[in-house]
Amino acid sequence: MTRRNELAAAAAALQQRLPQGGRVLCAVSGGLDSMCLLHYLDTWGRAHGFSPAAAHFHHGLRPTADRDQAFVQDWCARRGIPCFTAAGDTRALAREAGLSAEEAGRQLRYDFLQQTAREEGFALLLTAHHADDNAETMLLQLVRGTGLRGLGGIPREREGIFRPFLDLTRQELEDYAAAHGIPHVEDETNADPEAAARNLVRLQVMPLLRQLNPRAPEHMAAAAARLGQVEEGLEALIRPHLDRCQVRRGQVSAELAALEEVPGFLLPQVLLGMLDLLGAGRKDVGTAHLAALEKLCRSGRQGAFFRLPRGVIAWVDGGRLVLRLPVPAGDREELVKGRPLSWGRYTLTLLDRREGPGLALGPGAEAVTAAPCPPAGRLTLPGARGGRTVKRLCLDRGIPLLEREGLPALYVGDRLAAVWRLGVDRDFLPEGTACRFVKIEERLEEREQ
Repeated sequence: MTRRNELAAAAAALQQRLPQGGRVLCAVSGGLDSMCLLHYLDTWGRAHGFSPAAAHFHHGLRPTADRDQAFVQDWCARRGIPCFTAAGDTRALAREAGLSAEEAGRQLRYDFLQQTAREEGFALLLTAHHADDNAETMLLQLVRGTGLRGLGGIPREREGIFRPFLDLTRQELEDYAAAHGIPHVEDETNADPEAAARNLVRLQVMPLLRQLNPRAPEHMAAAAARLGQVEEGLEALIRPHLDRCQVRRGQVSAELAALEEVPGFLLPQVLLGMLDLLGAGRKDVGTAHLAALEKLCRSGRQGAFFRLPRGVIAWVDGGRLVLRLPVPAGDREELVKGRPLSWGRYTLTLLDRREGPGLALGPGAEAVTAAPCPPAGRLTLPGARGGRTVKRLCLDRGIPLLEREGLPALYVGDRLAAVWRLGVDRDFLPEGTACRFVKIEERLEEREQ
């Protein structure tokens, strides 16, 4: 039996969130914590109006992953619990997006969980995070450098995900599993402190903290909850500053003069809020990154820039701090005649006549698409003896890396036809006056001085 009468804290949290019960989707890896969650919802939950289902994601990283999925499916089948499964290529996403395998797996897993919950009409998506997880997260955030939200640990609810076990310790869940004979599978990498930073904290740091105080995880979780409340209170102070930001597709900017008016204690929170507006989120953004952003704001030096986690680029341009997301290399958008397309700091409009600055392509039926500037792409420009890479052409013309990454490239069909500031490949030049013209306008307030 558990110290708190069969997970009464979880019952209170669930009934407060869904007083009348409802269909709930449980993220289930097959490990002890998630199997306790599923068992609890299948017993206490059913008796109180909850109808549970399981969702399991196969990351394709471990030899035992097939075993884990089969275990979850079999257990659910014996209990008559609906079970949703999916698989993803975690290593491929990690390579393509520049993420760690852990972060890529998390992104794939949560995309699957949230999509399943949405498409299947579940009232709530549940995970089995508990107080020890919360304490480990706080320590990791503190070591990496974090603000109030990081010290607030794992939220009870965010982005449609609810965590009913957050007040319970790992020991309480182990007691519950033993009392009810709940089977589970073990991820063999969990016993390796070198496999992940969280393993090192769980296996070596937390036992030392428990020697100081056996209730260390619970006390840390309580502190996290209080800090979370403080962070929520700051939102009212932060919002007016964020409302002054300009938000565009893949880009957020703020006047440096406006940021100078932000009180010093609040500026890091405003900068994190800008990352939220951008859609990049604040995960992995530590104290060092925020200090560098503040220094960039104070310098006000035109063209100064640096990189943040998740490929975000920050720079000063025209008296503004600009944050921009990277555009996926394979991402293309078709240009529709007469319809302006916002592309980074540019606006592209496909016309059937020359008008202002732009790139003229020969007429044709194939679609014209805009895409990020490809460094390895090749152009053969008029007068050149052969093709050269876009990267080499930019170096020859003194176009820095930051600016190169923002240049729009034009494709005709699947072939690279032109890059702004470099020119049009001679295979796609118009032969007479007839042409397809892509008018390219740089936004005045973001133009380099």
